[in-house]
Amino acid sequence: MAAAISLPSLNFSEKLSPISFCFNATDKPLISFSGGVKLQPLKSKRKSKKFVCRAASSVSTRDLDADDIRHPLDRQNTLILRAIPGLNEIGKALLGTVAEQVMLLENIGTSVLVSEKQLPELHQLMVEAASILNIEPPDLYLRQSPAPNAYTLAIRGKKPFVVVHTSLVELLSRKELQAVLAHELGHLKCDHGVWLTFANILTLGAYSVPGLGSLIAERLQEQLFRWLRAAELTCDRAALLVARDPKVVISVLMKLAGGCPSMADQLNVDAFLEQARSYEKASSSPVGWYIRNAQTRQLSHPLPVLRAREIDEWSRSLEYRSLLKRVKWVNSVQNV
Repeated sequence: MAAAISLPSLNFSEKLSPISFCFNATDKPLISFSGGVKLQPLKSKRKSKKFVCRAASSVSTRDLDADDIRHPLDRQNTLILRAIPGLNEIGKALLGTVAEQVMLLENIGTSVLVSEKQLPELHQLMVEAASILNIEPPDLYLRQSPAPNAYTLAIRGKKPFVVVHTSLVELLSRKELQAVLAHELGHLKCDHGVWLTFANILTLGAYSVPGLGSLIAERLQEQLFRWLRAAELTCDRAALLVARDPKVVISVLMKLAGGCPSMADQLNVDAFLEQARSYEKASSSPVGWYIRNAQTRQLSHPLPVLRAREIDEWSRSLEYRSLLKRVKWVNSVQNV
């Protein structure tokens, strides 16, 4: 972002955070591990999770291409976004050195960098997921926050990085957490990263740019969010390819919609899918379609029930089954 652009805040709090795996529908629009591991919980008087790690077989999918997992709506809306006159020029103006440095330092200055020596189990989960998706592992940071969330940032000239909130680690099982990491890797696999960073700066700071705010609001915002919602569907596919079990991915969506650690064992994926079918039926009438459109138009993420339905349907497709045959997977992460 150029120095003249004033961002209201880049303190990514619950109300103002980058585009991420989860989305609170009541918020304002936001931009938003190879050597597998076996993780075994150790009993403790405290409720913190502890794990031990054992080496397991590695997995690699060297010929996996981004278009193998890209959702048709993602492909379509990316082409539309790139064709908008002047968008590249606006992007260059907003994605300046100052904004990128603020975003970079804000995250790495307040989080813990995960590595082989620092939180090695999380590191292994990321490395394994990256190997399956045939992508270089980005840096991974763990950040203290009560809002369960994960997001990806790609800074020009810098290694991209993923940030995971501590409350998300507490909420999810190991397999679910790896699915979230795979989702974030999907953004990088499909070159969403720079667009996500652009969108983040755009929504947070565009209205402070003289002469650009109203133009962006009128002509770009709706298309931008349409693209973002489609991109999330692509990344859910990346999560499924790594998890190999649609119930794992759907469980993540369900927990983010209404889960808490103390009642996680009472949540039912099949019931959530039935809820998704009920929503689909209720919104199929002309009035229901209008309400659904109005409900989702300003969201950066599709509704959780719609994402659950989409991933359930794709898990039954020949396209997905064909991809699985190309991945010699060794399930090395226990669902704990």
